[in-house]
Amino acid sequence: MSVVIAFEEDGPCRKRLKIEVPQPAVEAELGRVIKDYARRVRLPGFRPGKVPLPVVKKRFHDEIEKEVLDRLMPRYWKQAEAEKSLEPLLPPQVEDVQLHEGQPMTFTATVEVRPEITIGDLDGFELPEREVEPTDDEVDEALLDLRRGYSDWKTVERPAARGDRVRGKAQELDAEGADDGEARPLVVEVGAEGFPEDLSLALTGAVAGRQVEYVAKHEAGQHGEGSDAHEHRYRIAVEAVEERELPELDDAFAAKVGTFSDAAALRKAVSDRLRFQKTAMLRRERERALLEQLQTRYPVALPAGVVEQEERGLLQEYAESMASQGIDVERAQIDWEGVGRNLKPQAERRVHSRLLLDAIADARDVKLDEAEFERFLTGLAAHRKKTTFAVRQELADSGRLQSVRQQLRREQTLRQLLGDEGRTEGIDAAVETAPAESP
Repeated sequence: MSVVIAFEEDGPCRKRLKIEVPQPAVEAELGRVIKDYARRVRLPGFRPGKVPLPVVKKRFHDEIEKEVLDRLMPRYWKQAEAEKSLEPLLPPQVEDVQLHEGQPMTFTATVEVRPEITIGDLDGFELPEREVEPTDDEVDEALLDLRRGYSDWKTVERPAARGDRVRGKAQELDAEGADDGEARPLVVEVGAEGFPEDLSLALTGAVAGRQVEYVAKHEAGQHGEGSDAHEHRYRIAVEAVEERELPELDDAFAAKVGTFSDAAALRKAVSDRLRFQKTAMLRRERERALLEQLQTRYPVALPAGVVEQEERGLLQEYAESMASQGIDVERAQIDWEGVGRNLKPQAERRVHSRLLLDAIADARDVKLDEAEFERFLTGLAAHRKKTTFAVRQELADSGRLQSVRQQLRREQTLRQLLGDEGRTEGIDAAVETAPAESP
């Protein structure tokens, strides 16, 4: 017997179903819930478990009705989903619930489903190619960076230059140039990444015992559309100028850095690391190029609710990134709607890519490599410092296990399209970047 009494399109990728629960099923569930309540409730004047059913039904009418709905709707939604062979992308939106004694129960469920995608040509993609073998100059630069990380700093009696380190204290100034708050310690490596270039320029030529004024400029829209441009002025009291002392690149340094027998072994390890990084970077570029061309070749009407969910996830990532930089996102004047608009194209690309890879996997009958799935769980367990069983159980309990399998299947499909079936960098990256609570 069909439980779907009306079925219609409600826009791209949306189906609207009117579902009917037969009156006998409603009455049976109502009876079970009333009896459950009668066993549990305590009312003055009645012994435990002896409250008459009509009294229970009247006294707890709203609570009983809610529990009946909570029990019946998921059950009959699943039946309707199977009846219409739906593959929902999100839980259904339920409305117009009708529950009246002596009648069938009805409710309307609107759900977003996968768009129909017919996959045809999967050849002729233009993918970037380039040399991944590191040059001698690249290896030398990487070794220099490594030596910088093990360097010492010594104080010098000369003006600061790029590459030097300046120590001092920074005092914010008010509009009249007076001190406005407590002086804070400041350590800046002049010209280094991570420091504003105008701050490096202000400190170039600085001398210990003198002061430097610096104006930090924040452009309009820096924290979202609509934010005003503003400036902060600082007075920096320079306490010391230091220059870097690099260790010699010799066998002793190689032993200090790691378990390398000599400087030649260290150089080979650095070269191998660079080759791996360049290979991984090239693969990411090839992935992006492939997905962009797939999206152009197979345009799809995207499910709006799924895009909105993805956009919310990106907004959360953006807020967490700002918070990790010490920005108070609650107090910062951020135009979240503007940020959301800027992130929407990225959300659309992500959703489009997932839908296309799933369709390609179905068309090619791609089966997830179970050994790869177990490897992912093992890596994720090690990353979280838990057992593989515990991680599997957590994913199953939270309903995320199937989404993990889907994502790994997409990775597998992407590697096939790129001709990289034997590589697993994508799985390794998924393990490394998996959040603490969800993959």
